[in-house]
Amino acid sequence: MNTTKSAGHQLGSREVTRRRFLARVAQAAVATSATQAALTLRASAGEKKRSTPIVDSHMHVWSGDPKKYPFDPPYSKHFTPPELAGTQEMLLEEMDAFGIDYCVLVQVIYHGWDNRYVVDCVKAHPKRFRGQGLIDPTDPKVADKLDDWVREQGLSGMRFSPIYYRGKDEWLNAESSVPLWKKARELGAIFNFFIETTQLPRLEDMIRRFPEVPVAIDHFARIDLNLGDPLPEFKKLLRLARYPNVYAKVSELSVISPSGVYPYEDTFAWVKRLYDAFGPDRLMWGTGFPGATRTANGRPTLEQELALIRSEVPFFDAEDRSKILGETAAKLWGFTS
Repeated sequence: MNTTKSAGHQLGSREVTRRRFLARVAQAAVATSATQAALTLRASAGEKKRSTPIVDSHMHVWSGDPKKYPFDPPYSKHFTPPELAGTQEMLLEEMDAFGIDYCVLVQVIYHGWDNRYVVDCVKAHPKRFRGQGLIDPTDPKVADKLDDWVREQGLSGMRFSPIYYRGKDEWLNAESSVPLWKKARELGAIFNFFIETTQLPRLEDMIRRFPEVPVAIDHFARIDLNLGDPLPEFKKLLRLARYPNVYAKVSELSVISPSGVYPYEDTFAWVKRLYDAFGPDRLMWGTGFPGATRTANGRPTLEQELALIRSEVPFFDAEDRSKILGETAAKLWGFTS
């Protein structure tokens, strides 16, 4: 969920950068009091028990103990560890403050192929967490490793990131990847993909061949809304709605928004296209980072992320909101009260 330019284009880029900077400053100011505000709002509402769950379908966590859980990102030779740890303790505190029932933990790239921290989080809180790991898709033993992480370690599936393999993404639908998909079908594993629109046709080939494997597309396939006409590329994502096993996440509007200004109204027409194609039964809400790490990564506060679905996107009705905020993800990952 990136050329000699004319002077006018440079000025426009500077204005977008300025607006993004101001928006992030405002987000940081809100973040310092967001948790207390959430507690006050919940108390004033009498802590009414909801009949439907709230599920964050896309949450990264990482350890504050690099000796036990080393940082080893596979795509960066010059990695600088994050200043803040995104721990399960930080996440659980925020979940409780804002009424988030469950989270799907998606292995962060910082720990690379070592999914032990996510595994340990899921084992510590099996009712509240599900885990999606990372494995090297080009590893000849990738199917065996999927089997171990799911069957032995308790993960629900894996995330793959073709976006890091531009020009080298043949593995997406190579015959060497067939055993991986067969193993996923056998295990009932879920795949999610951090992918660009240009790579979707290769993925579609595997989706068509393995309709039993649930697939979730992250972050609108990182559509570039600054293109002169993004629709031809976006249609590659909309095309996947014809396959009942494919889901899409309403996530990272702040990243794909050309303005970067909350509530990202310049993305709403594209959210509507996604909604019309997939429907609320196959759309899921996700945010990405816990607690103070939201601001550190330039993301909205959790209060703002919830408000996007609850009130800002104008065409969601009450039933849509319930499904997108939790019901769909709860069914897919098997969360139960």
